[in-house]
Amino acid sequence: MTIFALSTGPGISGVAIIRISGNETRKVVEALTREPLPPPRVACLKKFNKINSSELIDEGILLWFPGPNSYTGEDMAEIQVHGSKAVIDALHLSLSGIENCRLAEPGEFTKLAFQNGKINLLKAESIADLISSETEIQRQQAIKIMNGKSSDQFNFLREKLLKILSHVEAKIDFPEEDLPNNILDEIKNSSDEVINKIKKILNDQKVGERIREGFKIAIIGPTNAGKSSLMNYLSNRDVAIVSEIAGTTRDVIETHLNIDGYPVIISDTAGIRDSQDEIEKKGIKLSLNRAEQADLKLVVVDAKSLDFNDVLKGLLDENAILVINKSDLLEKDIDPEIKKTNHVLISIKENKNIEELILKIKNNLKNKFLTSDDILITRERHRQHLQQCLNYLNNFNRKKEIEDFDKAAEDLRLASRHLGMIVGKVDVEEILSSIFNDFCIGK
Repeated sequence: MTIFALSTGPGISGVAIIRISGNETRKVVEALTREPLPPPRVACLKKFNKINSSELIDEGILLWFPGPNSYTGEDMAEIQVHGSKAVIDALHLSLSGIENCRLAEPGEFTKLAFQNGKINLLKAESIADLISSETEIQRQQAIKIMNGKSSDQFNFLREKLLKILSHVEAKIDFPEEDLPNNILDEIKNSSDEVINKIKKILNDQKVGERIREGFKIAIIGPTNAGKSSLMNYLSNRDVAIVSEIAGTTRDVIETHLNIDGYPVIISDTAGIRDSQDEIEKKGIKLSLNRAEQADLKLVVVDAKSLDFNDVLKGLLDENAILVINKSDLLEKDIDPEIKKTNHVLISIKENKNIEELILKIKNNLKNKFLTSDDILITRERHRQHLQQCLNYLNNFNRKKEIEDFDKAAEDLRLASRHLGMIVGKVDVEEILSSIFNDFCIGK
């Protein structure tokens, strides 16, 4: 089967690129141009016609990439034409009229590249991350993963486990013979080395996931404290409805921001108060859940009513900034106990001290996004496989100590399997769909 898709963004543009891949790519392209294919990787000007008709669709550039030296590993071509909807639709209609030629599924070109051994699973994921990156730090992280350092590290650890497994299986095959002490020492030292390395990788404060998904900030507090006004100010647009009526915000409202190159997701939440309204109570529950999941909480309160209930006090931890709004209405100094907290006095109405709050947010971001070349985990999938690998290695060590080598070997096999699943070294069919469905069509 030969697949095709628009690889550039939809909409009007100067140039649109349509990608074709499959065993019959040569036949498909020759049907469109009615001419022989150009030399590989040489851009040639061609006329593209409707199938079974002499009607011209457009004139553009054709690039031919014979397999296996192509992105997908199959015969592949790229057609560059004018980016109008009419031209793209006409080409798609002609291509779909060719036998055994169909529109590609999301991520299918990259999935073929993985299946044909052109890239590993980590690189496939990093390509998706690069396409969707919105900030400089996200782009940098995707490029680091694409360069293969993470893959090299996981493959190195897996090879160490396979070497340990070969020694253990030797003991199983020849139970009457004692393994040399240096081999037994190597088994212990190598397994401990892998365990310590995985523990270090897992102890990364989830920086990689924060960079990829965005730093989560929850604006939380009582009703009418100015949460929605703060959300709109930080977003520089009217994201949330602002009203004097208490309880206006019932659901969680999110917006994505780029703060000094850091990806941020800010959530405005329902005001926390005692309520008998069932819908508002559900909104308050959502607020508390979002606060629990947030990397940083902005606890916004009204300067005129600084009496904290137990719920608000519980939110003021090391990952919170107390934002005292409407400070222009303060008639006396705030309580000394409140001064001890990480707080800032602002007035959204008077545009007072908001830059100080933004500076506090930026400093918090910089501390949480401390990056290094050692970032290896960018998705929850990686973390789960590493944790499973660690669990099996701990089981292996316990069984090895009592010389239950048969069962210990199985734990070692499972540990190496989980490492292999991160880079796609073993059967990962069950997770491929979820990974490649995140791609756009044409990639």
